[in-house]
Amino acid sequence: MTNSVRSGTVALASMVWSILLLIMLVGCASSSTGLPARSDMVTESDQTDVRQRASKRLELAVAYLQEGKPIFALDNIKQALTTDPTYIDAYNVRGLIYMKLNDPGLAEESFRRALSIDPQDSDALNNFGWFLCQQSRHVESMQYFTKVLGNPRYVGRAKTLMNQGLCQLKAGRPVDAEHSLLRSFELDAGNPVTGYNLALLLFQRGDFSRSQFYLRRLNNSELANAESLWLGIKVERRLGNRDAVAQLGAQLKKRYPQSVESSAWERGAFDE
Repeated sequence: MTNSVRSGTVALASMVWSILLLIMLVGCASSSTGLPARSDMVTESDQTDVRQRASKRLELAVAYLQEGKPIFALDNIKQALTTDPTYIDAYNVRGLIYMKLNDPGLAEESFRRALSIDPQDSDALNNFGWFLCQQSRHVESMQYFTKVLGNPRYVGRAKTLMNQGLCQLKAGRPVDAEHSLLRSFELDAGNPVTGYNLALLLFQRGDFSRSQFYLRRLNNSELANAESLWLGIKVERRLGNRDAVAQLGAQLKKRYPQSVESSAWERGAFDE
C-alpha cells in the first residue's frame, strides 16, 4: 500500500491503521457462531463439541494474525477446518490470512467457500468485497458491499461503509467515496482510517476548513500518527494558523523524528 491519496486513489494511511483495519476484519470474521439466528443470546453451550474445538483453534488463528504471524495463524485455521469443515468463520479468516500472505488465488477460494456455505453471511460478503477491491476488481467489490449494506440486521455497517469509501477512492470516484465515508463517520466517529481519509479527500479538493475538523479530532487523540500530523500541518498552513502549524510540527519532530514526514517538515517541503 502507498502512504497517501493522489489522483483519486487511496491506500490505508499507516501501518498502525492498517493493523486496525485488519483487527476489524478479523474480529468480525470470528464473531458469529455458524448457528441460525436466535432470540436468546448465544453462549458456548449452544455450540456442538466439534464447533467448540474448532472455535478454540480459530481464536488462536485470529490472535496470531493480529500479532503479524500469518503462518502460525494458518496452521491453526487448518486444524479448525479439519475439525469442522463447515465452519464459515474459519474459511473467512483463512481468506484474510492468504491476503496477508499475498496469495490471492487461495484467498478468493477461501471466501467463495465461506459464501458457498452461507451466501448471506455478512462478514464473508464484506471481507470478500475488500479482497476484490485490493485486486482492483472494483465493480465486483461494490456489488458485495451493496449486498451487505442491504441487510438491515447487519451491525458492522460503519466498517463496510468505510471499506466501500476506500474502494471508491481507489476506483477514482471521490464524490461517492465522500458520501460513504461521511456515513461511516456518522456511525463510528472514532475510526482513524475513516477520519484521515475524509480529511485527505477534502484537503485535495481545497476544502481546508472541513479537512481541519476531521484532522483536529484525530490529532487530539491517541491514534494520531506521523501522517495525520503532517496533513494537519499542511491544512493549518493553508488556513494561515501559524501557531497550530508550529505546535503540530513540534509534535511530529518529537514523536516521529525518523519519519519521512518529519524530514519533509524540516525541509519545509509542504507541496511535495
